Amino acid sequence: MAFGPELEQAIARVRQDVAALHAELARSGLVVWTGGNVSGRVPGADLFVIKPSGVGYDELTPESMILCDLDGTVVGGTSGSERSPSSDTAAHAYVYRELPEVGGVVHTHSTYAVAWAARGEQIPCVITAMADEFGGPIPVGPFAVIGDDSIGRAIVETLTGHRSRAVLMRNHGPFTIGRDARDAVKAAVMLEDVARTVHISRQLGDPVPIPQEAIDRLFDRYQHVYGQSTDTRFEKTPE
Repeated sequence: MAFGPELEQAIARVRQDVAALHAELARSGLVVWTGGNVSGRVPGADLFVIKPSGVGYDELTPESMILCDLDGTVVGGTSGSERSPSSDTAAHAYVYRELPEVGGVVHTHSTYAVAWAARGEQIPCVITAMADEFGGPIPVGPFAVIGDDSIGRAIVETLTGHRSRAVLMRNHGPFTIGRDARDAVKAAVMLEDVARTVHISRQLGDPVPIPQEAIDRLFDRYQHVYGQSTDTRFEKTPE
């Protein structure tokens, strides 16, 4: 399929970004073998780019990324279209359809976040890094089957009206969203960090809650002092 030159350039940029960001998941220890995935919306089009299914992280290239429409259908005749997309493609597509401000979706199998998901327990907001980045606890979404849009529906339902950019899908693992793919990857990295820290804290005793007023103040300061993005939900944070 042929697109106009501007759209072709936009697709190429997202392909490059998404391929590189999968390497960041591996470097950060958030995935094992071929599990997990990153996707990125193509600006100005009802398209997104996602990882192929069952391909090792060291084999991923921009050309091997798969272009899909917002129904999760592979765009035929495009680079990578001979492969099957990630098994989570329908979930990513649902998020993009329902949340137009979202430009990136990430799923990992990071150890500590998955451990909280296996317990079906939200991560309480007991450290300032959580208040800064997520504005409160990390919520738990319901158990949902893999392969259709059930996970996507649960992500949207759980995060709607919530400040968190991360959700723990019960008995499965974390999904994060962001204004673009890089922002969603950052949320996944930060999520695993706080999941580990709070877990260790609980081994020492009962973590001390942060008052809601302080959480609100910390979140507002962190999100606004560094500038705000054009999306109303996602605000620029320091790198």
